[in-house]
Amino acid sequence: MGLAQFVSGQKVPDSSRSDFKLSVDVDLVIFNVTVTDAKGHSVQGLSRDDFRVIETGQEQNIQFVRPEDIPATVGLVIDNSGSMRRKRSDVIDAALAFAESSNPQDEIFIVNFNERVSMGLPPGMRFTSDIDQLRKALANTRAEGKTALYDGVAAALKHLESGTLQRKALVILSDGGDNASGQTEAGVLALAERSNATLYTIEIEDPDDKDQNPKVLHDLAKLTAGEAYRAKSVDELPGIWHKIAGGIRNQYTIGYISKNPAHDGAFRNVKVISTGKDGKPLHVQARKGYIAPGAPSKP
Repeated sequence: MGLAQFVSGQKVPDSSRSDFKLSVDVDLVIFNVTVTDAKGHSVQGLSRDDFRVIETGQEQNIQFVRPEDIPATVGLVIDNSGSMRRKRSDVIDAALAFAESSNPQDEIFIVNFNERVSMGLPPGMRFTSDIDQLRKALANTRAEGKTALYDGVAAALKHLESGTLQRKALVILSDGGDNASGQTEAGVLALAERSNATLYTIEIEDPDDKDQNPKVLHDLAKLTAGEAYRAKSVDELPGIWHKIAGGIRNQYTIGYISKNPAHDGAFRNVKVISTGKDGKPLHVQARKGYIAPGAPSKP
């Protein structure tokens, strides 16, 4: 699987929600991109004719461009270590506000982490669009113990693979670094690089936390064409979560079949270009490329 992941998908009428789901017809490379104008405002209403994709110098044939507000698979990765105890109610309120600001057809899941990682939804429920269910799941945890941030992100990236929608994102909230993971920083960055998800990170500043590592949160966001936010207090959380919900809803999802069929595990540079209806170039925020699938293993 690659940076802009090789997945299976098919095109069906745009009026159907199944248009945004994964299927089994063709192998696609998928990019989620944000398009803004010269003033930094989100640009809506673009179509396939308004985009070009260049992979390692060769223009590709775009199979589809999904519009900016389509359902997504979204994971909320939330720090439940002891240092979060006093912030719990504010985090829950802000996360619920995020869900209410998101596309109502999003499939959402929750990953909680302290020194252990746990899935927030009840057993057997992989995703939900129900706000009441999310509220129960968010409230049904205690903040205690150490911080296994890397393990939490790794588990969330793995869970994303079972999502049925082409657009995928994680929102990671933590007030510290990592002092309990089996996974390494380099390892979780590599997993993010191989995913097609956009990662948004929120760090709550805590002057008393010696384990804070804002760099890894920034790197996760930058690597995946997301955004890294830093909250000086919990009062800033609702505004940040609202911005992230808007960021996900304002993306475009682009799919194409690479003209290079080699399964060589190589990194392929990709540039996504967009032009406005007035002919002026637009700013596109996208990943720098993807990692092609490796050669199949011999029996």
